[in-house]
Amino acid sequence: MKRSKSVLVTCHCALNANAKIYPLASVGGVFFDAISTYIQSGCGLFQLPCPELSYLGINRWGMTWEQYDHPNFRAHCRKILEYPLVQIQAMFQAGYEFVGIVGMNGSPNCGVTMTCAGYTGGEICSQNNIAGQVKALRYISGQGVFIEELVAMLNQIGLQPELLAISETQPK
Repeated sequence: MKRSKSVLVTCHCALNANAKIYPLASVGGVFFDAISTYIQSGCGLFQLPCPELSYLGINRWGMTWEQYDHPNFRAHCRKILEYPLVQIQAMFQAGYEFVGIVGMNGSPNCGVTMTCAGYTGGEICSQNNIAGQVKALRYISGQGVFIEELVAMLNQIGLQPELLAISETQPK
């Protein structure tokens, strides 16, 4: 049997940048440079679902951590992680090694060490409000909402894999 029994868990957009909001994808499809070493070493890839795409669709607006940090959205994250966690747990029980989880730094959901924050609320229809909303946006240290929920669920089954990050601005 030629199984490596090593698996890299990836956020959805690492293998499908088409799921990102417009115009944030800095690659055509796969962040290949960020994961090619794992592929070449024989590591299997396990793609997680995209919480933003499944919650708001492909034509969604860009949002911040504060907007996603809502009990209903967190429940959505846990729901869409149920089946992938069953698969991950089965592999873990079968002796597979999880070499890490790849997230997308800067994402309000899949950020590993950096997320997007700064929503101040209210309408954005006037020029002053648009400028104020844009001015409030910033990257802060911390995990995205989806990664927080994923890590908590993995901890419940005894897994604490290394968290790895792709930088959207420097995809290599």
